[in-house]
Amino acid sequence: MTGSTRHHVVIVGGGVAGLEIASALGRRWRGGSAATDKPVVTLVDCDSAHVWKPMLHTIAAGTRDVSQQQTTYIAQAKDAGFTFQPGALCGLDRRVREIALAPLHAPDGRLLIPARRLPYDTLILALGSQANDFGTPGVAEHCWKIDSRLQADAFNQEVRLRILQCLAQDMSLSIAIVGGGATGVELAAELVQLTELAVGYGARGLAERISITLIESSPGLLAAFPDDISAAARARLEALGIRVMVGTRVSAAEPDAFVLGDGSRVPAALKVWAAGVKGAELQRGLDGLEVGRGNQLLVRPSLQTTLDARIFALGDCASLTLPGAARPLAPTAQVAHQQAQHVIRHLPDAIERGAPIPDMAYRNFGALVSLGDYDAFGSLGKFGLFKGVTFRGTLAQLSHAWLYRSHQARLHGFWRGGLMWLVDRINSRIRARIRLD
Repeated sequence: MTGSTRHHVVIVGGGVAGLEIASALGRRWRGGSAATDKPVVTLVDCDSAHVWKPMLHTIAAGTRDVSQQQTTYIAQAKDAGFTFQPGALCGLDRRVREIALAPLHAPDGRLLIPARRLPYDTLILALGSQANDFGTPGVAEHCWKIDSRLQADAFNQEVRLRILQCLAQDMSLSIAIVGGGATGVELAAELVQLTELAVGYGARGLAERISITLIESSPGLLAAFPDDISAAARARLEALGIRVMVGTRVSAAEPDAFVLGDGSRVPAALKVWAAGVKGAELQRGLDGLEVGRGNQLLVRPSLQTTLDARIFALGDCASLTLPGAARPLAPTAQVAHQQAQHVIRHLPDAIERGAPIPDMAYRNFGALVSLGDYDAFGSLGKFGLFKGVTFRGTLAQLSHAWLYRSHQARLHGFWRGGLMWLVDRINSRIRARIRLD
């Protein structure tokens, strides 16, 4: 992988993995020029800012303000020493080593940046994932999704408008969420918290007018967690007034309801689809790269794609089955972070000295789920002295918060990340606890 002058590393996708890699490698090679022969790093994303994906449900509910929690790519590029290019990937030419970026338009349709091509020597695809509607009729037309910062913010704007309408016209508001994984469970709890806090700001009677239903096709919630956590989370949600329906298949979405497999209907003015995971349809047409189920790019244990060693894929957009494992790694922030650290650790030696990329060693440290201020649950993975242990309450909430603060520290450095934590603590005392604008 040794290259010519100014080896160009292009990273597509500014999520957990992509932004961590761009920040770390940008700082390593900061100040490179043609004279120094240092590699240059470019990050490409169709959005303008990054939000830690496990926090999107709080942005969607409005219990956190997106403007306080986002990292703008241009500012991060200046701080970390990489280049940011706005745009959406729309094609790949492996023969000439170029990616194609779609034209960028303003909201009113004006062309801002025409279609263009960007050369690379090493390409890192970290395109993330999206909810999988499995072809269910009506989902695309009638359901909200919260797979990105923009989608979460758009849903929050709609929730606030519906609440205002509910209060002004003495109406009820029914919300239904499909998907009993971490996203659906956490969103349901945050919406209850939003309602309770809104009542404290003067929205009297709102709690009685809002109903929340959580629908899951599996026999229990949180399939990735042990059974005791699944049962405890369900009991806590039901205690909060949420209607939980498990073992229930949705066959269609209509403007005002979900239609179930038995033909019955669950009325819902607001419908959220948070079930399933798949890669973007674009990944099936990336110049012949191999894809598996759910449009995910197939990669070797080194994280290089199966057909092209110059192209890496990681995070939710990739499918990696480690030797001896029966299933691919789960599409979680934990996996994305460990894969990013593997690339950060080994790619510089590959570029600078031609060293081979070793296989990744994954350690399952467990999983966490937070029900807002009400509760949290955690399970330790298959690594460490206390493997398989489950815990809940304050310890789980602190562990969940620590994951986010660790991510901030990796992006911004220990001291600046600590200042961000302090600012958040101050804002929690002097600003409204929900978004009211």
